[in-house]
Amino acid sequence: MTAAPAAWSDEHDGAMDVPKITSSVVLEELDTPWDMAFLPDGTMFFTEKCDGLSVRMPDGTVNALYGIDGSEGYADVGSDLICEGQAGMLGVAVDRHFEDNRTLFVYSTSNKYHGDGCTTNFERCDGNIVMKFKVGDDLASVSDRTDIVTDIQFKPFDSDQPFGGPGAHNGGRIRIGPGGYLWVTGGDRHRGVCPQDGTLLCGKVLRIDGDGNGHPDNNPPEGFDPRIYTYGHRNVQGIDFRPSDGKAFTAEHGPWHNDEITALVNGGNGGWDPAQNTGGRGECPDEYCGYEPNQTEAVDPAIRAAYTPMSDTRFDDLMPPTWNNNGFSQGTSSAAFLTGENWGIYEGRLAVGIMGIGFGDTPIGSRIDLISITPDGLGINGITRMPLGFSARFRGLAMGPDNALYVATEEGEIYKVTAESMN
Repeated sequence: MTAAPAAWSDEHDGAMDVPKITSSVVLEELDTPWDMAFLPDGTMFFTEKCDGLSVRMPDGTVNALYGIDGSEGYADVGSDLICEGQAGMLGVAVDRHFEDNRTLFVYSTSNKYHGDGCTTNFERCDGNIVMKFKVGDDLASVSDRTDIVTDIQFKPFDSDQPFGGPGAHNGGRIRIGPGGYLWVTGGDRHRGVCPQDGTLLCGKVLRIDGDGNGHPDNNPPEGFDPRIYTYGHRNVQGIDFRPSDGKAFTAEHGPWHNDEITALVNGGNGGWDPAQNTGGRGECPDEYCGYEPNQTEAVDPAIRAAYTPMSDTRFDDLMPPTWNNNGFSQGTSSAAFLTGENWGIYEGRLAVGIMGIGFGDTPIGSRIDLISITPDGLGINGITRMPLGFSARFRGLAMGPDNALYVATEEGEIYKVTAESMN
């Protein structure tokens, strides 16, 4: 790992209550840890993208619960679960009534529901699923797997599509939101029609109950799938809810420009439309205009400005971005609002993992940004780079019950980041 760049701050950072931030390794030598979820006593469920689901007990013991096909050492294995590229076992969330129902939700990629869609109609290649399990009382096994969502589109392995690889733009973060409903984020899986087509779940954020049914108050446009909360997304890998009002915010990857943080609006449009022959665009490779003009020329600001916009203003129901990373794409991944007085002036800020991809003169910048969002959710007051003392590809962020931020890196560690108020 390399030393972290110097922190930069907004004007509020001159206040007295700037906390002391320290980090320690909780787990290491993992295979691409992706997400974490907690019980009140500190028990931590976590996923490894190409291995499976495990749980770390408060005493540090780790139980391997449910693996993907080919995994070893797990109490059980899903033979239909697969991993390649950005696909695999991803998000994990604990039901808010876990103490009573022992229910755990997991997002993964499966070949069980492919049918002919992955060979005859790539737009209907259903491969991303949401499962729910019953967790054993001893936290050593899971049972009663039920697949509550089975039709989130997946980029197939045998696709000859020219952009990215199999499983690309896969989304995969899940979180329990206000009222106990489950939110599921998706990606456009490099199909131009995905984000704006309301009959497809790719490029959407879903709000569902524990059986996979749409929230009764979801308000997507007429004819859309009732599970859809928002649409028009490119690749959402971060979602969390502001503690002060429960409002949902997403972190989303941009196409070599404009990673975005967005305040979601029920039924709203993220504004991503990479389909050819829309928005004034002509024909594009494989009918996907998401990298047009040529991404290799992205160092030229004028060409970057001509890209397919992340937030296309021709849509009347556009949700304007809260933050757009100064016109760069650096791989925004997970996001978590900081809770607890121990965070001092940072309490209530949105921590966003930046994995650190860059292009041309764009800084690499692997880091965690602490973003102060305005009360209306439509702008920011400032950003502070978290002073961790190291840099990594920060893939997963989640708040623990101890008011610490837990951070998963693609290098194979899960860190506990603590803050100590100096007041």
